[in-house]
Amino acid sequence: MKAIVSVIGIDKPGLVAGVSTVLANHSVNITDISQSYAQEFFTMIMVVDFEKSKSTLKEVDSDLKKLGEKIGVFVSIQHEDVFKAMHRI
Repeated sequence: MKAIVSVIGIDKPGLVAGVSTVLANHSVNITDISQSYAQEFFTMIMVVDFEKSKSTLKEVDSDLKKLGEKIGVFVSIQHEDVFKAMHRI
């Protein structure tokens, strides 16, 4: 299963490392990553693969949300199919 991770917030050291660590702790592989900065604002989109993970999307989402609250950014994860359906033109 693939999913999309989105991160939005004020740029600060450790954002990418924090999100990557949560994913690695769940054996979720990052297959693609895109980051953007607009002044002090940071956005990141990751495509991740759950192939080797024993965790559920809900478990990973919970840990990402906890991280987001701790470091002051918005973090979400969506199943690839849900993401595609939401962004269909």
